[in-house]
Amino acid sequence: MILFPPAKINLGLNVLCKREDGYHEIESCMYQIPLFDSLEIIKNESFKFIQTGLTIDSSQENNLAVKAFRLMQDQFSIENVYIHLLKSIPMGAGLGGGSADASYVIMGLNNLFQLDLSYDVMHSLASELGSDCPLFISKAVQIATGRGEVLDEIDFSLGGKFLKIVNTGIHIGTKEAYSNLDFSVAKPITEVLAQPIETWKEGLANSFESNAFKKHTELEAVKSQLYSEGAVYASMTGSGSTLFGIYTEKPGLTFPTCYERVLKL
Repeated sequence: MILFPPAKINLGLNVLCKREDGYHEIESCMYQIPLFDSLEIIKNESFKFIQTGLTIDSSQENNLAVKAFRLMQDQFSIENVYIHLLKSIPMGAGLGGGSADASYVIMGLNNLFQLDLSYDVMHSLASELGSDCPLFISKAVQIATGRGEVLDEIDFSLGGKFLKIVNTGIHIGTKEAYSNLDFSVAKPITEVLAQPIETWKEGLANSFESNAFKKHTELEAVKSQLYSEGAVYASMTGSGSTLFGIYTEKPGLTFPTCYERVLKL
């Protein structure tokens, strides 16, 4: 079985407050994009995990794909498998690649072992692994609230537009990302998305950008460059540090020292 977990971008990301449970209340539109990892899963006598492609700086047992298998084996006593993960989505970049890998392991094992799990059960399992994981159980565009695990599908598409993603390789840790956040009141994201994309620049923001740009000025320079070359909207995705621009015409590649991709949506 071969699966292709996708990346995502955040169209707006409002961090609204810190909750009593220590998590933060957020609101964001999660949009899956055609940038994929590759995931092979087959039955095997013993558990084996191999990762190739982009380097992951963590132990095997800390990989979300492995955690997803361990969770499924614990819950349903499934047999061992061989997993080969080919990474093409940058890690720790706000693109959700690790979360997608975990969710696709859950869905893949559900099919491989004919567990017949419902969407709700797989959603619940994915939420145990991370706030972004449940997003990838469905291919729909979702408005995420709560800590990111409460999802509501919306009828929304950027089909026909072009997306440029740029990752400079800067890593922004969770502690750094959430420090000194300004919990400001913002327009509901669905209201902004209902307006022409040319108006998003003023109303669709990412709460993590301000701190990230203060500490890493090159990130703000990348965003400015995306607008200069014709993006109708540009933003940082997640807590960083990947930036993206949305275009009506296909842009060129202009960041030779960065991980850069142009995708047709």
